[in-house]
Order: sequence, then C-alpha cells, then structure tokens
Amino acid sequence: MARVLLIEDDPHVRDALTLALKSRDHEVRSAATGEEGLERLARFAPDVVVLDLMLPGIDGFEVCRRIRATTSVSIVMLSARGDDFDVVGGLEAGADDYVVKPVRPQVLEARIRAVLRRTDGVPSPVERYGGLCVDRASLTVSRDGRQVALPPMELRLLLHLSAAPGQVFNRQQLLESVWEHDYLGDSRLVDACVQRLRSKIEDAPAEPRYVQTVRGFGYRFGPV
Repeated sequence: MARVLLIEDDPHVRDALTLALKSRDHEVRSAATGEEGLERLARFAPDVVVLDLMLPGIDGFEVCRRIRATTSVSIVMLSARGDDFDVVGGLEAGADDYVVKPVRPQVLEARIRAVLRRTDGVPSPVERYGGLCVDRASLTVSRDGRQVALPPMELRLLLHLSAAPGQVFNRQQLLESVWEHDYLGDSRLVDACVQRLRSKIEDAPAEPRYVQTVRGFGYRFGPV
C-alpha cells in the first residue's frame, strides 16, 4: 500500500482514479487545483504524487517544480496529449514518469509501483568515484562530502549505471531496468533524468565525468 496524492481538476477523472487506487489498497488524497495539492502535500506526506499538467491557476509544470524544490517524493504526471511540449516540459520540471490520458487504472498502478520500487540486494560498502560517494546500503549519495538529495528514479539510474562502470547501456535497456517499461518505451524519460542527475552530481554538467554520453549508443558511468 502506498500513500498517493492525486492532483486532477476533472472531477470525473479524479473520482474514477481515486476509487481505482483505493480498490488496490492505496491511501489516497485528492486535490482539484495545484494550490490545494501543494497544501495537502505537507500535511499528507505522500509516497507518490499523481499530477495532471493542465490545471487551473498554478499549472502542473509549476506544481512539479515547487514539489521538487522541497522534496524528493516520486511524481507520475498525467498528460492529456502526450506531445513533446507536455512530456519534455514535465520531465524537465522533475517528474519521474508519465502516463497519457485517458489512463487505464492498471497502467497507472504499474507506473506507481515501478517508481516506488527500490533496489534490492545485499548491502555493499560505500563506493567512491573521485568526489562522488554512493552508499548502496543506505541508498545515499554525497558529493565532496555533502549529501545530494536524489528523487527515486535519479537514484535508481545512478545505482544502475555505477554498478557497471564503463559499460554502455542504450536507452531501451535503461527503460527496462530502471523504469521497468517492458515495451518500446520513450527515450525522453532517460534523457531528461540524465540531465537532472548531471545537474546534481557533476562539477560541470556540460562536460560530465560520471554519467557520460556515448553518441549513437547511450550512456555509461565513467571513466572518472
């Protein structure tokens, strides 16, 4: 069971998704506007926020940015069109995943479970790569001695890449391993997440030491 905050202005969609999520044993709170959603965020402390982008007043892009400024809670955005403007804008604002409306409850449930799932396995020692430290036991990351707060998907991407330094992963492989999309997925999820991750762990994001691009193939961790 997860605590889900649903921010959706359409009452029919909001009621239907609330009922569907509750039927899957989630604890759900809903809000009809961005302002109301931000107020409920602090009081409810959700595990995941399901956020519609087309909201009255403060739109979903701004709500997403404000959430990311204060917390690393998982965010799944709802996009009415699924076009580049919606998807790229939402991902750059900090969303972890997206679903195009109309959304089937079972699809939304799968995305929620995917963004909440953590890396399993036996805890290992702290790994140090230059000034970057990755602690797989506590799932924490620090850079030059300062802890770096990473949302779940950015952390999972870093853990996956750093587990095999130097190995090149294409975007589809990362979608399947990190986002758990077992179909031909959207590479924009990967590219946007890489950009956000670089902005937090790299000294010079335009010249990355840690998460590097291999043109025509994908991404690798290092060489540092």
